[in-house]
Amino acid sequence: MRISKIETHVVGTPWRNLTYVLVHTDEGITGVGEARMLGHTDALLGYLQEAQHNHVLGSDPFAVEDLVRRMKYGDYGRAGEIVMSGIAAIEMACWDIKGKALGVPVWQLLGGAVTHRVKAYANGWYTTERTPQAYAAAARGVIEKGYRALKIDPFGAGHFELSHAETMTAVALIEAVRDAIGPETELMLEMHGRFSPATAVRLARELAPFRPAWLEEPIPPENLAALLKVAAKTDIPIATGERIHDRIEFRELFDTQAVDIIQPDLGHIGGISETRKLAATAETHYMLVAPHNVGGSVLTAASLQIGFSTPNFKILEHFNDFADAEIKKVVTGAPEVIDGYFHRHDRPGLGVEFDADAAAEFPQQRAHFDLWADGWEKRAPAGAR
Repeated sequence: MRISKIETHVVGTPWRNLTYVLVHTDEGITGVGEARMLGHTDALLGYLQEAQHNHVLGSDPFAVEDLVRRMKYGDYGRAGEIVMSGIAAIEMACWDIKGKALGVPVWQLLGGAVTHRVKAYANGWYTTERTPQAYAAAARGVIEKGYRALKIDPFGAGHFELSHAETMTAVALIEAVRDAIGPETELMLEMHGRFSPATAVRLARELAPFRPAWLEEPIPPENLAALLKVAAKTDIPIATGERIHDRIEFRELFDTQAVDIIQPDLGHIGGISETRKLAATAETHYMLVAPHNVGGSVLTAASLQIGFSTPNFKILEHFNDFADAEIKKVVTGAPEVIDGYFHRHDRPGLGVEFDADAAAEFPQQRAHFDLWADGWEKRAPAGAR
């Protein structure tokens, strides 16, 4: 079996474009992969066009390791977000092909199942007015959908520091959400790399009474020594890793022991194999894995293959019941959250199929998402905020 062609489709929303990649083979089996880019969709499409001819066409889709190695190193230049995202989309499609050809789900090929379900946490649910009352109502809506975990960034457009007034607003929002969801629901606290270490520590102390399940990306991701300062001064578990695009670059994060939960994004770090290797390394450091997942249903399905087969997998992020929920229809077999969990299935490959006709209803947009702009949490065009 050889790869005969690749085909790309972009599904657009005002704040994110999702790139779906169909990998066709000369035996008639087609696999699907996905990558979500912020502001770089055309660059990803350009890379895939070149990589198709330089590395992909004629390759054996079963030889995933070899294909990833050639795509990553065969152009010599250091692979960054765009290249690793392109690799990820092709790679997960190859796993899909392999599973379909063998008639087994991908989790079976990764060593078999260790669990029959993966806990989900909701994101993208607080696209409302930034008041305690509105946030409490939205949080109750999440619980009504069956979720038992959710994540929030309550810090507005905060950057490095946060004023006393904005701090009090953030505290009020979190207090309202905690009251709405009760004591048993996990509440993840997202900082989006906004703050200096001193500010992150201060905010962690202010919000500790509401028992965050973790403190996510409290400082910008480039300086891991600074992250150690935060970890040393808070008892809240630290989570980070979505903006690290190479498994090898996690080495320093492991060495510092500054993190409790790693958050690789399958769509940015080279796909399923790279993430599974990273999870195994995390296990040797007694760290949990909770992948960043802002993609659509294919990325979710791919992430779940890791979740079902990985002992130190904690939980999976899910946007698609709240932000742009209508895009789920571009994929048949889209993973669904039932009673707070994704449940394992036995469908071959990733267990999903891409619907090009449905995708045509969502053409590529000039999607823009600026975390430093007032009203970013509404995930709407700038004029609609």
